[in-house]
Amino acid sequence: MTTAVIATSPPPAQGDGNFYFLLMEEFPYGSKLFQAGHMCFISERSYMHFISIESTTKSHLRVTMLQDNSTVTVSVEVLQPLKDQEPGFLLAIGNQSERLNCFLERQGLEAAMKAKLGQQVVVNLDQQFPGIIRYIGKIDQSTWSPLSAIFFGVELQGDGESRGRVDGSFHGIKYFKCKQNCGIFLPFNKINFVPGPDSDRVKQELKPDATRVDPVKVGDAVGFYLDDILTKGLAVGVYKEGNQWFVRVCSEEEGTTDSFRDIPMDSVVKEGLLSSVFEPVGDPGFQKELMRERSQNGSEWESRHPSLDVNSLVQIPLDKGNQVYGTIRWVGNLPGTTHKTAGVELDEDKGITDGEWQGVRYFQCPTKRGIFVKLQSCQPDMRFRCSSSTSLDSSSFNELDSPQVLGSCPPLRDHEAVHVLKGQMRGIQGHCNSCYMDVALFSLFSCTSVLDSMLFKPPPISDRNVQKILRDEIVTPLRRNGFVTAQSVMRLRQQLTEKGQCSSFTTSEKDPEEFLNLIMHHVLEIEPLLRLQSKGRKEQDCYCYQIFMDKQEDLVVPNVQQLVERSFLSSELKLVEIPSCFIIQMPRFGKEYKMFSKIIPSLELDITDLLLDSPRECSVCGDVATQECSECFKDRTFAMTGLKQYCNSCCRQVHSHYQRKAHWPTKLHVPDEFPSTSQLGSQRVPREKMELFAVLCIETSHYVSFVKYGPEKENWMFFDSMADRHGDETGFNIPTVTLCPEVAKYLELPVATLAMEQPRDMEGVAKRLFCDAYMYMYQSKKMALYK
Repeated sequence: MTTAVIATSPPPAQGDGNFYFLLMEEFPYGSKLFQAGHMCFISERSYMHFISIESTTKSHLRVTMLQDNSTVTVSVEVLQPLKDQEPGFLLAIGNQSERLNCFLERQGLEAAMKAKLGQQVVVNLDQQFPGIIRYIGKIDQSTWSPLSAIFFGVELQGDGESRGRVDGSFHGIKYFKCKQNCGIFLPFNKINFVPGPDSDRVKQELKPDATRVDPVKVGDAVGFYLDDILTKGLAVGVYKEGNQWFVRVCSEEEGTTDSFRDIPMDSVVKEGLLSSVFEPVGDPGFQKELMRERSQNGSEWESRHPSLDVNSLVQIPLDKGNQVYGTIRWVGNLPGTTHKTAGVELDEDKGITDGEWQGVRYFQCPTKRGIFVKLQSCQPDMRFRCSSSTSLDSSSFNELDSPQVLGSCPPLRDHEAVHVLKGQMRGIQGHCNSCYMDVALFSLFSCTSVLDSMLFKPPPISDRNVQKILRDEIVTPLRRNGFVTAQSVMRLRQQLTEKGQCSSFTTSEKDPEEFLNLIMHHVLEIEPLLRLQSKGRKEQDCYCYQIFMDKQEDLVVPNVQQLVERSFLSSELKLVEIPSCFIIQMPRFGKEYKMFSKIIPSLELDITDLLLDSPRECSVCGDVATQECSECFKDRTFAMTGLKQYCNSCCRQVHSHYQRKAHWPTKLHVPDEFPSTSQLGSQRVPREKMELFAVLCIETSHYVSFVKYGPEKENWMFFDSMADRHGDETGFNIPTVTLCPEVAKYLELPVATLAMEQPRDMEGVAKRLFCDAYMYMYQSKKMALYK
């Protein structure tokens, strides 16, 4: 259950003398229904009176709702005390569901409470823009509410200029000063407090149709002085920093060590404007000597990197030791140049073209992903380089760079997840039948912390190395860098093999549940995720639940809720307690035969009626149920989902029908501490729901996964650890993470329409989610706080 108010230890009062709470579950009161995420308060005086009352239960607290200032009586079981500045920051979030998620995930809230004026941030509007915090505090002047929401006043910079709404004023009151439409007031959940990679150097790229005096444009041959020596190169970018324009130049004068240099526009001259006064003075043989050195440098480069060509994965050095990564899409000579040039599609939006150069298209890529550089500037991507003479077997992985990343790192969510994970060479690199392990690890750790106890709970002494590899070489690098090499996963596979549990973990194809049971149960020995009981028998512990059921003719396109309910009913199972993580395997006969052609993911899994000795709601009138009927569940007169249970009165009425007189309802146990129907009044039995966070799919023996990375219905990403490959048997796999918002479209379709959809006609990768689902993963964020 959720954290209850502790009568002997009151939460810290705010400066206004009130205690504030967050509703962790929806709470009906009379004709009103307060959703989870609503906030309420009680005065310090009233609270101290409450805890001084001589009572053994103290199960309800009379609080005032901030939504409408109404006074209600709430069960302490659904109240979460708030401390410090939490109430003010949370109140700024208008959506209750999003407010609750922000509280449970903690990362953004804790960053907000530590934020300072002048701190650089990235704001999430229709896209991401850099900015600087100029104000932290309240902006509303309401008098009736005891608590004011805390907002951040941010001055937008770079491309965000003019995307704001204010000049630092709100309702006629000046909170900070900035240019018109450069300021904005936001709650903390719209702000990324971790500075982005370019936040220390906000740059504005020149728009193609910008009107200004511009003597240099991208693609021009230019010259500039470097240490009193004339240096020539190609302009590969033009941008504005502050009030000054700069040209990014790829120099021709530095041989194999050349890198991009950022030169003030005033110090750069187009090659066509160079006069004799700019020519270097000195020995007449200087130019010939320079050309000879260049030729030697080029020969040395070609001897070291003979294999760089189209589709090669490369890294390109930038200024200040930075690197960009990408794939060569074109190699040749550009007009007016004598050296070989590479057209590179970058992994991130750090380029300046879409494959076009001076009006001529050489290759195709997304906008701002393309760049043209000298082929000599490219180096093999050292993250994935291995000996060309050695096949990628387990021994060759020692040559791969796979550094440990110490310390913990929170899971990735929303825009941060997209920024870190999206693209090629993202996620976990697959190798030698590892896809089952790659997708399981990516799904469990990339965007959720529900099983982070595996990383920190003290394991048996003999298995500490397994936990260390899992935490420092896989999970933390994945969350911090967005990529894990196949070498790290291979080390984990080798450790599992050495444990003597299975001799083929480094080579053979396995199933995700085999891997999860081994590492959770036999190696790390974490507590079982599920506790089940069947008809009063001894409790059973397990980590994954396999759905077993006969073919159901009335189910054409079922959802997960229906399958779980029918499986529990047929096996007469109940959950002994609410799980923090519920991993469910779909009904299949081997990897080839699927019982259903499509299965609809249930974004929420209601487990209220699956819990043992938990209060349940009458299916007819909504009062507390006292009897359950399995035969009624199969009766087509009733709804297709939901177990059928009744109060005594409704049970008699339902079973008075001649077709149901032969049914044998079973008596339900109602907890003694739960109020009777008369005491409950208009309140309803609370529902226990879990949210879907990942789906593992399989087609032709290859596993992939879908991960929910944010609260919006379109926030889905698709991961394939072997999406592409570089080279043949001596090459390596290219893991890829792509966004798949098209999934939301099909989740909203009526069942009849979805049943008629042809898999081959479904957009993007949606077909994989609906037709190839193998394992669903659900989480209860509130239970994860205690496990």
